[in-house]
This record gives sequence, structure tokens and C-alpha cells, in this order.
Amino acid sequence: MKRFDPRIVFGLLLLAGGGLALAQRMGYLNNTSDIFWGAVFLAAGFSFLSLLLGGHWWASFPGFTLVGLGAVILLPNSMGEIGGAIFLGGIALSFWWVFFSARVERWWALIPAGVLTALSVMIIVAQRYEKFGGAIFLGGIGLAFFAVYFTERTERWWALIPGGVLCTLAGVTIAAERFGNFQTAGFFFLGLAFTFLLVAVMARMSWAYWPALILGVMGVLGMASLLDMANYVYAVGFIAAGGFLLYRYFTNR
Repeated sequence: MKRFDPRIVFGLLLLAGGGLALAQRMGYLNNTSDIFWGAVFLAAGFSFLSLLLGGHWWASFPGFTLVGLGAVILLPNSMGEIGGAIFLGGIALSFWWVFFSARVERWWALIPAGVLTALSVMIIVAQRYEKFGGAIFLGGIGLAFFAVYFTERTERWWALIPGGVLCTLAGVTIAAERFGNFQTAGFFFLGLAFTFLLVAVMARMSWAYWPALILGVMGVLGMASLLDMANYVYAVGFIAAGGFLLYRYFTNR
């Protein structure tokens, strides 16, 4: 059996390029250069992807990237606005493949996969709902960290913290347009409190109850101002603290 000769590929490319140029010259096609280069990148990408069948996982990076680039080149002008999303989505697919082909050893691929997927979705959604773009991007990355936690809940409990913070920030981008600064800060503190509560409950880290409690109180005070109750909450808080100190004083005498 003869060894594969790369001259065959170059010969086919020259034939295709010449045929496309002739078709454009005769008026049958337009933008043949885009068709040619798009087909070249697609062919190169699928050539790399064929190596995945042999277990060469690294081939997913050039493979999906080149396929995405070829798809962008072949896009009609009316869909040019989502070209960036398709290209980033192609790169994201490479990381998803790396992860799912060996979920235990290559768990790290979840993070770039989540970031690139969030960017891709953000570009598409922002075409019509621009104000949700930041929330989708931050929330998507946060969900990627939560996925990292579920790959190994004992060793990767730390992923709950960036996951919760980023999802909270995603909510803050929406809350900032609906509420005032003080109420938005309250929402942020409540989200952080819930994050540490997850660490305490799901990862069984008892120390996390303390930041959860402190941040929760700060968040309640901030959200209470939304209902014009902040002054009452402050007053009740001071009375409760004062009463507790006096109680401790008299009971310890």
C-alpha cells in the first residue's frame, strides 16, 4: 500500500481553485476566493479532526478552530454579525472535546470551554438583548466553575467560590439597572453569603458559616432599604446588640 502523498492534496486544491476562478470568469459564481479559502480551511480542519479517531486529542485544537474559521469565511454577508460567535464556538468545541474524552485527567478544559462558550453565546444574544450580554458572559463562566466542582467535589471545593461570585456578579449587572446602588450592593452581599453557605454545606467547611453570616446581614440591610425599612433594621440591630452585651455583663457577674 502506497504512503499518502501530500501532492495529491495540493493537486486537488489547484484544480478546485482553477475551476472556481473559471466559473467566476464565466459569470456562474461570485466571491469565489471566499469559497476557495473557506473550503481550504474546512478541509484542513476535517483532516485534523480525522486524527481524533486515532486517539490524538490534541488535534481537536487545530481541527475545530480551522473548521470554525472556514465556516466564518463561507458565511453570507447577512450573517456576518455572528461570525465571531461561530469562530469562538469552534475553539470552545475543541476544549469540550478534550474534557469529554478524558473527564478525570483533563477537567481543566472545562474552564476555557465555559469562557469561550459564554463569549460565543453573548455575541449572539447581544444582537437583540444587549443589556443581558454581561450577565450571560459572567454567568456562563460561573457555571463552568460549578461544573469543575462536580468533577471532584472533595478536592475541588474551591471552585464553588469563583462560581458563586461570578454568578452573583451576573445578577448584579441586571440588578444595577433596576435598583439603586445601595440595594445592588445588598444583592451582591446576599449572593456572596449564599456562595459561602454552599461551601459550608456542600463542601462541609464549617469556617464558611462565619463569612456567610456576616455577608448575609450586610445583604439584608442593603435589601431592606429597598422597602424603606433600613432605619428600622438598624435600630432593631443596635437594640439587640446592646441588649446582648448587657445580658452578658449581668449573667457573668
